[in-house]
Amino acid sequence: MRLGISHHLGWAVAVTATADHEVVDRRRLELIGPGLPAAPIHHEGGAYELHRTGDDLDDNALAELVAKVRASVMTTGAAALDELQAALSEPIVSISLQAWPHDFPQDVAVQRRVPYESRADSIMYREVLAELAATRGWTVHLYDKDVEQAATRLLDARADDVLRGPRATIGPPWTKDHRVALAATVIAERAT
Repeated sequence: MRLGISHHLGWAVAVTATADHEVVDRRRLELIGPGLPAAPIHHEGGAYELHRTGDDLDDNALAELVAKVRASVMTTGAAALDELQAALSEPIVSISLQAWPHDFPQDVAVQRRVPYESRADSIMYREVLAELAATRGWTVHLYDKDVEQAATRLLDARADDVLRGPRATIGPPWTKDHRVALAATVIAERAT
């Protein structure tokens, strides 16, 4: 089974599919525990007061908050992935996540500045999901923003049935996030 993720801040749409691109599971994964900000860099430590929900944090306080959030994502994300795997009849072999720059700064003092502050939180979620997948022995595939178009090209005449068909066969919800996650599994299947 291949798992495709279309993530958001604090949650993700997860679609699990067979090698033939049949959807066997789709669900929302909660990625962070209650009481913590889903976007600590952008909302609590970013450059724009408009986004802040509390007092301005210095670099050390923000780093502590980011560490708490990351720990929560590790715990909550692990539980969500374990629950998903337990619901499947076959093991997951790979996870597909939207690509991120591997040279993205890790220092919170840098991340809180433009242009990094708007992407830092999102990248943290993807990094944690990749770490969690690696501990489970899953191959991590990274996909580009145009993954749906790339999968459409690969699937050719089957594209509409594979990517849009699940809405008719398994019913709503079947949104763009679901199509992106499924398309990511198609690309991962072709990459192996």
